[in-house]
Amino acid sequence: MAETLILSGVELSQLVELVSAGISGLLREGRVYCVVEVLRKVDKLGICPLELFDGSTLELLSKECRRILNCGQVEEVVELIEILDGFHFPVKKLLEPLDFIKICVNKRNPNLAVRYACILPHAQILFCTIIHEFGKKRDLGSALTAFEASKQKLIGPNMYCYRTMIDVCGLCSHYQKSRYIYEELLAQKITPNIYVFNSLMNVNVHDLSYTFNVYKNMQNLGVTADMASYNILLKACCVAGRVDLAQEIYREVQNLESNGMLKLDVFTYSTIIKVFADAKLWQMALKIKEDMLSAGVIPNTVTWSALISSCANAGITEQAIQLFKEMLLAGCEPNSQCYNILLHACVEACQYDRAFRLFQSWKDSRFQEISGGTGNGNTVGVELKHQNCITSMPNCLSNSHHLSFSKSFPFTPTTTTYNILMKACGTDYYRAKALMDEMKTAGLSPNHISWSILIDICGGTGNIVGAVRILKTMREAGIKPDVVAYTTAIKYCVESKNLKIAFSLFAEMKRYQIQPNLVTYNTLLRARSRYGSLHEVQQCLAIYQHMRKAGYKSNDYYLKELIEEWCEGVIQDNNLNQSKFSSVNRADWGRPQSLLLEKVAAHLQKSVAESLAIDLQGLTQVEARIVVLAVLRMIKENYILGHPIKDDILIILGIKKVDANLVEHESPVKGAIIKLLQDELGLEVAFAGPKIALDKRINLGGPPGSDPDWQEALGRNRLPTELESSTRRPAVLQRFKVTRKSLDHWLQRRVGATRG
Repeated sequence: MAETLILSGVELSQLVELVSAGISGLLREGRVYCVVEVLRKVDKLGICPLELFDGSTLELLSKECRRILNCGQVEEVVELIEILDGFHFPVKKLLEPLDFIKICVNKRNPNLAVRYACILPHAQILFCTIIHEFGKKRDLGSALTAFEASKQKLIGPNMYCYRTMIDVCGLCSHYQKSRYIYEELLAQKITPNIYVFNSLMNVNVHDLSYTFNVYKNMQNLGVTADMASYNILLKACCVAGRVDLAQEIYREVQNLESNGMLKLDVFTYSTIIKVFADAKLWQMALKIKEDMLSAGVIPNTVTWSALISSCANAGITEQAIQLFKEMLLAGCEPNSQCYNILLHACVEACQYDRAFRLFQSWKDSRFQEISGGTGNGNTVGVELKHQNCITSMPNCLSNSHHLSFSKSFPFTPTTTTYNILMKACGTDYYRAKALMDEMKTAGLSPNHISWSILIDICGGTGNIVGAVRILKTMREAGIKPDVVAYTTAIKYCVESKNLKIAFSLFAEMKRYQIQPNLVTYNTLLRARSRYGSLHEVQQCLAIYQHMRKAGYKSNDYYLKELIEEWCEGVIQDNNLNQSKFSSVNRADWGRPQSLLLEKVAAHLQKSVAESLAIDLQGLTQVEARIVVLAVLRMIKENYILGHPIKDDILIILGIKKVDANLVEHESPVKGAIIKLLQDELGLEVAFAGPKIALDKRINLGGPPGSDPDWQEALGRNRLPTELESSTRRPAVLQRFKVTRKSLDHWLQRRVGATRG
């Protein structure tokens, strides 16, 4: 049509007007791709496509692009923008770049975001935005894709992109990757700027040594540190708890300020105050506050919070409240952390009444401090008016005074606020429960800590069934009980001797794949002061092995003592023989006791239907005695349950080298065990005959080899060094057995004596 009009002599301006009107109609109908075809045709005729668009037509085009984008057709939008850019359209005005990037981020498509960024003139800025937006979604892989594309598309290294990528590594907790990016710059002989260095130090602030190494490298490269650099160094000292280093940096910064090279800011002062607060050096924190005011720097909410915390951490509650007053008088608005710090200080000082009174006064927007009657007991001096109002002011207050402030600040309790108040309830379960209900009424959701506190209070009253029921209620409320909640319930079960419930909760933890912590394991391992049955010992040893596999170390001595006492019960039920045994070879107990416990656990896991073999290789006399008695006790208890012994017991002592002169050295363990079996237990011992092994590795009856200490000490996979040094000398495996007949007689005597 356009060509016909030109041939008919229609003026060019009239043609442009006509085509422009047609384009507007097509855009209103949503036929943007038809518009693209028109633009291609007019471009071939030598007409600039942009001349066909006025302000209103461009707005229609922009609206159509947004519509397609909102429909999720991201790739179609990019192709359209690329075509329009080829016609020199102002594509930057067609879409809001951030909106397009966010959609690409939600679709996890960094390649389309990169294509779009390359179209626009400010691509270097958009690349940073793309990387950062993917980082906010914790999508490190997509962020790295965009970062690599920026290195290819942009001319030369862009420090803003490097800095942003390092920051994203921090957001994604991938600190090592941030170091690789930094090393990549150094490998290219490129000196990072101060912003890259600061980001790198901030991301790795948890690693004090690395942070200071980066700082020194920055100095060596001639990059001058700014105030942000020193603030990050102070932050690293705070995280590491290095008060000495923090003081050195503070003095250095003060010196630079006196020379006019730097100006300390509020962040610097706040950070150094927090260092002292964490170290409970409240007086030094207050000294920094004086330095700050002398320098004309006004404390902000973070500063006051750190100051209040410094006194609260040191248990100086009165000083903490005084600082809170100063904060209000200075016109600085407290945040929830300030309020919570004060409440926590009162609770830690057992000033429960004061905590509730402060809370109520803040809720009433009347900041007042009521002196006297701080209430050092567990009873909170407040009244329950109704279910939704947990606290009320006492009717009579002696020696009280009120502080009025010209400006009232809003107070919005948080979940942490209510958790602190729940701790102030002592053993008053119903008050704590009412606080949790009030929390829900206020639109807050109880968290794991809230529920754990409630379990703690309920268990503290002796209501074990109620404490366990709270775990179920917690799960029904949509919050999965964590290790703290379970451990709290287990603790009170153990204290009340409800061991069946305690161990069932432990089994439930494993069923829900909740990893116990050290406190959980130790609580269960110390649940019994003595063992009565084989099941109890097996149960405890199973927990012990579970603990070892999880990487924890326990008090093996305590557990060994209990098992030793249980084993000696084979000989007699009282402790007369125990004192005699415990005095033997005390020096042997310096060895890792985990080896013995693992050995006992391995043997007690065997079935009585199996052919029993007791492996004593590598054990001392004391340890060998305990293992033998443990197996005999297991056999005895299974015999009582109706499981007879079916075979002899084979006892393996270890390897004895036979030298050229055929001189043999009797093992002290052999003599001690034979004496135990024959003299103390009255069992018949028979020589099983030596087993000859030539340069072979022996692995008989050992426990699962998960413990490297076990393998090293017992040598279950290695022959002794003396044997390995000679491949010609035979290795004699010493063995003897306890006959089934004598075992039957012994069991009949022991069971008969017990029943009698």
